[in-house]
Amino acid sequence: MIIRPPRDADDEQIHEVARLAFGGAREPGPDSLWSNQPGWHGLVAELDGRIGGTLKVRDYQQFFGGTAVPMGGISTVAVAPAGRGHGVATALLDAVLPEMRDRGQCVSALYPSVPALYRSRGWEQTGNYERVKLRPELFALLPAARLVMRHATEADLPALHDCYLRFARTVDGMLDRSTAAFQLERLLELDIVEVAPGEDGTVRGYLTGERREGDTLIIHDLVADDRETALGLFANLGRWAGILTEISLRINDPAWWQLLMTQPMLHEVRNHPWMLRVVDLPAAVAARGWPNAAYLASTSVDIEVVDEHAPWQAGRHRLVVDGGKVVCEPGGDGTVRLQARALGPWYAGSADTAMLRRGGLLDGDASAARVLDLLTGAPRLPRMADSF
Repeated sequence: MIIRPPRDADDEQIHEVARLAFGGAREPGPDSLWSNQPGWHGLVAELDGRIGGTLKVRDYQQFFGGTAVPMGGISTVAVAPAGRGHGVATALLDAVLPEMRDRGQCVSALYPSVPALYRSRGWEQTGNYERVKLRPELFALLPAARLVMRHATEADLPALHDCYLRFARTVDGMLDRSTAAFQLERLLELDIVEVAPGEDGTVRGYLTGERREGDTLIIHDLVADDRETALGLFANLGRWAGILTEISLRINDPAWWQLLMTQPMLHEVRNHPWMLRVVDLPAAVAARGWPNAAYLASTSVDIEVVDEHAPWQAGRHRLVVDGGKVVCEPGGDGTVRLQARALGPWYAGSADTAMLRRGGLLDGDASAARVLDLLTGAPRLPRMADSF
């Protein structure tokens, strides 16, 4: 087995391996060819002169503590049928971990098709990607705020993105959509890109979505600066009553879903959970925002990390909280011991140390571990609004 970067000449074989694994068109479209896609790096496994496995890493930045952290989004982990059961996927994951570290991608997220595979290499379930199906009449029942909306143009894209960032940096797990992996102009290819204009060229809120065949409207983003704007966007969705029977709405903002939306007694929420891994602990600590640290007295906690697949971060570290800042230094007594799989949920704040202890991913002094919870405000639910 040879693990190497992909070449343009590999495009068709890469497509075939991915098609056999995940389905899709037999003939690749121009946008599906790896050589035509921006903002990524990857690896392939060559078996007997042919591509037998693939792994792509998308260049992303993910918000934690209000700061965008460099993140490698793992996707298209696929193995040809003849290569399965021979360690191809694990070899690709083992090879990509130091590559992500060298590229400064200090954390990595993925949507798992085989959770056991990724757990064996240090990823752990951390956050949600959720959709809910609702009838449009439900939106029409909400108190309506009068809202002027219009279809977005290319000139609106910077202000629309600014609106998204104002929201996204307040929800841990959201991507900043500012890297080369995102092409903002492609938003205009969607059926619905409606903005609520603000003052001086700003955007107060917006809707994006698709009207596919059938009776369902697919809404991707519903983003609003305030209550009145959110209710106005809801009213816009309510006007589809009588035209279609269902709206599939991505739950990205817990404010409108939990505090504004009238949830029916029974409703269907579909979740595609995602996993996170810390690739380089000192760099990840330095990159993250730590809002809670401003309210903590100067303190420290000694941890020991068990991570055989990222040995550069294995061993003892001291997390120092001082003057509202957090740094990760080498050394300490290893008072709290964390398995590699514990780092992602701790870092994102999706699991507190009591949960990690019950899951067999943490042991050691409980009072010292409590500092880890205070830093992240765990447990809380990270969300992502982009699949890959």
